[in-house]
Amino acid sequence: MPQSTQDTIGIVGAGAFGVALAAMLGRAGRNTLLWSQRQDVVDKINGEHRCSSFPDVELPATIRASTDVEEFADTARFLVVAVSSETVRERLRVLGTAVTGRHLAVHAIGAFGPQGDMRVSRIISQETPILRTGVIAGPSMAKDLMAGSGTSLVCASEFDEVTREARRLLEVPSIMRLYTGRDVIGAELASALSGAYTIAIGLADGLGVGIGTRAVLITRAAREMSKLGSAMGASSETFFGLAGLGNLLVRSSVQGEHRSPSYSLGLDLVSGNGMGSHGEGSRAARAGLRMASAVGLRVPVLATIVRILDGEIEAAAAAELVKTVAESE
Repeated sequence: MPQSTQDTIGIVGAGAFGVALAAMLGRAGRNTLLWSQRQDVVDKINGEHRCSSFPDVELPATIRASTDVEEFADTARFLVVAVSSETVRERLRVLGTAVTGRHLAVHAIGAFGPQGDMRVSRIISQETPILRTGVIAGPSMAKDLMAGSGTSLVCASEFDEVTREARRLLEVPSIMRLYTGRDVIGAELASALSGAYTIAIGLADGLGVGIGTRAVLITRAAREMSKLGSAMGASSETFFGLAGLGNLLVRSSVQGEHRSPSYSLGLDLVSGNGMGSHGEGSRAARAGLRMASAVGLRVPVLATIVRILDGEIEAAAAAELVKTVAESE
């Protein structure tokens, strides 16, 4: 191995974000090892230095990929979990057979787990023996990482070693700025809930409510999720930072290359499509509403999103959404 285990970044998953992060790090001279369970993906990365997410981009030679979970665990001590929220538990279950308590892990999954409202850091603790965990979150898109555009993330962990190693290994001068903190609950909730509120922004844009009302909706959404986060034990400030408001602004971008599935769902709801959706944003909306109900908190924006998703009110009548926003505290 050209570099030690301490200096190799292991990335769980070979999707767009994981590969883009590896490419950014590779151009900075960092060694990365991607773990994928798909042999065709691994062969393409190792043989052609290409991936399906960015077919026209040649990947740095410092990127390797493997299907061997034992090799992956032996090669890298610092791990970044970057798989879909729907598959994260099963992937971690396999990873848990190879990793030990010496590993450090952060996840980059801006959603709750596949069932209910469980935070991904808790799933890592349930499915693996890894003791020191954290989360990275913020408005960094895969295309920006691949292009080397300047971007920032926040890493939150209760363990100083995790944030210290994350900054040492992931921060790239002039390209990636990594802020650190301890509010794991806040960073995870803000990242997941911003996906739910993005549905409302897409819905508002689809209805053509106007830029002023859109701005009001964004600020009300940030305030509402900060109140919910505070009720769940998080710092309200986290929701106005990169993981919360930053995520919401990027996810609700009207630019095609940045358009998120949650934003597209909001647009679809205007035409009557997307009812009963079970994507990340809709799951987060329902999870957030359950959390709020459990602590007796009024969350009118989330409640309206869920009512539209469940077909209780028609999206075309979502002047009600604007009304609830105006009346929310």
